[in-house]
Amino acid sequence: MSRIVRATALTALCCLGLTGCGVASDVEEGLGEVREDLESAADEVMTDGELFTGSKTLTVDGGSVHVSCSGAPADGRPVIVLMAGMGDGLDTMADLQRTLAEDDRVCSYDRFGEGESDPPSGPQTIADSGETLTAVLDDVSPDAPAVLVGHSLGGLIAARYAPDHPERVGGLVLLDATSPTMLDDITGVIPESATGEGAEVRAQNIAVFEGENPENLVIESDPLVRPAGDVPVEVVRHGVPYLGEIAEYGDELERVWAEGQEKWLELSEQSRLTTASESGHYIHVDQPGVAVETVRSVVERAAG
Repeated sequence: MSRIVRATALTALCCLGLTGCGVASDVEEGLGEVREDLESAADEVMTDGELFTGSKTLTVDGGSVHVSCSGAPADGRPVIVLMAGMGDGLDTMADLQRTLAEDDRVCSYDRFGEGESDPPSGPQTIADSGETLTAVLDDVSPDAPAVLVGHSLGGLIAARYAPDHPERVGGLVLLDATSPTMLDDITGVIPESATGEGAEVRAQNIAVFEGENPENLVIESDPLVRPAGDVPVEVVRHGVPYLGEIAEYGDELERVWAEGQEKWLELSEQSRLTTASESGHYIHVDQPGVAVETVRSVVERAAG
C-alpha cells in the first residue's frame, strides 16, 4: 500500500492525518490556487454583522476566527455554512464554496486551531465548538436558519449542534461525517493486543480523541443521536473502500464506518443516506458534483 493511501486512511479515522497533512498530497496543488483566490479577495476590513465578500476576522471569546463569504443573499433561501474536518482549513472547501455561491450566499470558517484562526486558549469540547459556530451564525446568518454542510469532524459538530439550536439550523448535509461512536467503534475492532499498523491506528485515534489535535478538542463517544426536528438531512458516505487497505482490520473498519453513517439518520424523519460511489473520505474533492447537488437539494427543501 502506498504512503498516500496509508495517510488517507488514517486521516479518515483520526479526522487528522497524523502521518500526512489533512488532504492527501495529490489535492494540495489545487488548494494552493484556492488560497491565492481567498487572499486576493480579503482586501477590506469588515465590521461584525456587515454583509461582505471575501475574508474577515471575527472576534469570538477574545480570539480571532477566520471567516469567508461568497455570493449574494437570495430571498427565502438560507445561507450555507461550510464546516471542514479536523486538520483542514476552510480552503479545503473553497472550490465547493465558489460553485455554490453562483446561486446562494455561502460562508465558511476556521475553528480555533485550524487554518488562519487563533489557537485555542485551552482544552475544547464539542459544546465549545458549538459556541464558536453560534458566533459565526450570529454574524453571517443572524435573521434566519442556515444550512450546515459538515465534512468529517465538521459533520459531527453540525449534527450535535442542530438538536440544541433548532432556530439556527434549516438543514444539514453530512459528508462522510465522524460517527457519534467512532472511538468506541475503532477500539472495538482493533483490540489492545494489536500489533503493527493496527496498533498504530488504535493508539493515534485514542490520542486524537483525548485532545492531542490542533483544536485541543476532546471528543467523547455518545451513541445517543437526538432529533433535530423535521429539518432535511442528507448523509453522504464514501464509496471507495480505502479503509480496507489497513492490514487485518480494514474490512471491519469499513463496516463500522458505514454503520456510523446510518446512525446520523436518526437526526430527522426527513433524513436520507446516499453513497458517493467514486469517493474516498473527501467527497467534495473526489466527486464535487455530488456534493454540490446534495447541498442544493437541501437548500431547496429548507427554503420550502
